[in-house]
Amino acid sequence: MKKAALAITLVLAAAATTALAADPRQAPKTAGIESKDYQWAKMEGELKEALAKKGDVKRGEETYEICGACHLPTGAGRPDGTFPQLAGQHTTVLIKQMADIRMGLRDNPTMYPFAKEMVDPQDLADTSAYIQSLCIPTDHGKYEGADVAQQVATGKTLYEKQCKECHGANGEGDKAKFYPVIAGQHYKYLLRQMTEIRDGHRRNANPDMVKVIKPYTNEQLVAISAYQSSLSMPGAMCKPKGKKK
Repeated sequence: MKKAALAITLVLAAAATTALAADPRQAPKTAGIESKDYQWAKMEGELKEALAKKGDVKRGEETYEICGACHLPTGAGRPDGTFPQLAGQHTTVLIKQMADIRMGLRDNPTMYPFAKEMVDPQDLADTSAYIQSLCIPTDHGKYEGADVAQQVATGKTLYEKQCKECHGANGEGDKAKFYPVIAGQHYKYLLRQMTEIRDGHRRNANPDMVKVIKPYTNEQLVAISAYQSSLSMPGAMCKPKGKKK
C-alpha cells in the first residue's frame, strides 16, 4: 500500500513539474460555472458534503502522501512560494480550496492532478484533518530585503488597519468563516496570492477581500506580505529545533 502510494506520488510530482509552466487560465473548468456566478458563501455539492464529514487524522496521513511530494511530509511547502505551507491550516479552508480546484472554481493546473486523486468527500475531510493536526513550521520563507525592518513596520500598519479583523492579530484566521491561517506562510506565496486576487486572477477569492485589496499598490502588497510572513501563532507553531518537547 505504501509502495503504491509512493509510486502515485512520484508520477504526480512529475506531472506537477510540467504543469508549472502551464497557463493558469487553462485549468479545467466546470461547465456552466462562471466567475460572476460564483458566491463565496454558497456551500453545495461535494464541498457541502466534505464539510459535514468528520475527518479521520490517521486515514488522512495516508491520503496526504500524494500531497507530500510538493508540500513536503511536514506540510511546510516551499520558501520560494511555488507551494504554500499547509501545516496547521483550518480544515474548512483546506476542504474549500481542494473542492474549488476539483470543481474548476479555482484555476490551479499544478494542484489539479493531486486534488483529483481524492476519491470522495471523506478523503477531503480526512486529508484536511491530518494537515490541520501538523504544527506550523517556524523556519518558513520571509522577506529578506535590506529594508526588512521598514517593510515589516509599514506592513504592520496596513495589516492592522484592514487585514487584522479577518485574519486575526497573530494570523490565526477564522475557521468558521473560511479565513485562512497566514502565520507561518511563505512571504513569496503570500505576495503572489494577494497580487493575483487584486488583479482578478484568482476566481474563488472572497469578494470582501477583493474589495479591500483592490486599491493596494505593488509596494504596499510587498510590505503587507513582509509583515504577514513574520507572524507567529501561539500554541500552533513547531518547537524550535534542538529543544525538548
